[in-house]
Amino acid sequence: MLLLAGCARDDREARRRAAGANAVLADYLRVADAGAGGRSFAACAACHTVRQQAPDAGGPNLYGVMGKTVTGASARFAYTAALQSVGGVWTPARMDRWLRSPAAFAPGTRMAFAGIADPLERADVIAFLSSQGPTR
Repeated sequence: MLLLAGCARDDREARRRAAGANAVLADYLRVADAGAGGRSFAACAACHTVRQQAPDAGGPNLYGVMGKTVTGASARFAYTAALQSVGGVWTPARMDRWLRSPAAFAPGTRMAFAGIADPLERADVIAFLSSQGPTR
């Protein structure tokens, strides 16, 4: 379960310390900040919308993406064969892998995004995406 902390913008190092010295995804999700994730998502907004019934852009609308099938965020979007072959649903762990490196997660994907190296920033984006849509 994600704890969506109401953290200030300048608390990244405090949250990193709270996650622990040998933090894993669950630790980062525990201290994740959906607001910080929303600010990071602003870069994604060039291609993705995240509002209910918003149109697709260069990528699918991501409203309610968490818990949906990997190619199920938008029924209108033409997903690549690379992404279709991945199968499964978007869990925090899978979204973390995708956000780290889309090309490694789904070799052959058309998504021109290098990824997010910082695990805390990825957790923040996952917290943001989890807050955008119906609770599952």
